[in-house]
Amino acid sequence: MTTTTPTKQRGVWLNIFGWGLLLWLLAAAVTYLTANVILIPTLVLLGSFLVPASFVAWAYQRRSTGEITTELLFQTFLIGGILGVLAASLAETYLLRPSPWMFFGVGLIEEAVKLTALAFCTRHLHTRTPRDGMILGATVGFGFAAFESAGYALVASFTLHGLSLTDLVSTELLRGLLTPVGHGLWTAILGGILFATTKNNRYTITTKLIAALIGVSLLHGLWDSMDSIAVLVTYVIAGQPWQYQLLQLGYLPEPTETQVQTFTALTWIGRAGVSVIGVLWLAELLRHTRRHEPVQG
Repeated sequence: MTTTTPTKQRGVWLNIFGWGLLLWLLAAAVTYLTANVILIPTLVLLGSFLVPASFVAWAYQRRSTGEITTELLFQTFLIGGILGVLAASLAETYLLRPSPWMFFGVGLIEEAVKLTALAFCTRHLHTRTPRDGMILGATVGFGFAAFESAGYALVASFTLHGLSLTDLVSTELLRGLLTPVGHGLWTAILGGILFATTKNNRYTITTKLIAALIGVSLLHGLWDSMDSIAVLVTYVIAGQPWQYQLLQLGYLPEPTETQVQTFTALTWIGRAGVSVIGVLWLAELLRHTRRHEPVQG
């Protein structure tokens, strides 16, 4: 029994992902063949929750204490995700105004809201290790991403020509691929630092935590504003004189094929760079954690 259980446990997330992916593909095929709009919510929910749920299951096997239960993970994923989305929506609606710094304001608000949701959902824990903080932080982040992705996918399906299954599926594919290096990663970093700075079994606002919040918010803001940055850089390095004239007159010029390619490359390179910074940051936290706490097999 002791030799088979770990193997089975390690395969749980693969089973969730594999069966979930199969069901999502089946739902997409049946929706396409039947044009039955009743299946749209099924497709949206499966696609939006598949990757977040799989990663949470994967992270669960790497917890360092027995206080992280499936019940706690479910509560953190659901409550943290919903509270995060609702609070961020309210804050962004009433506190932000259009400006070049708007995306960084969005990043700060969403990361602060997720951090607060994490602290609320885990306030009764007796043992708080950095590793568990990363796992629970990622859980909140993935919950936030799942509900947010569901909204984006649903909106993408509505076009001027009616419901678009192609736009819905492409949105879910893109956001599913990027989710692990987005909300889940950023809140995992904050969760690890929040738990590491706990004193007398109480959360405290420290300089290290504030610095981490600002750093993660900057990564979030850079990620969200990468399209705008790429457009600006593209016109700087590959712009034409007639395009500059149109820009001065307040018009957005039509990009050339070369500029579209440059914009696409710059966008992906920029987001890859942001992801690498976040992954290296989390890896450093994990390396530090391994030297100070035992890891359960």
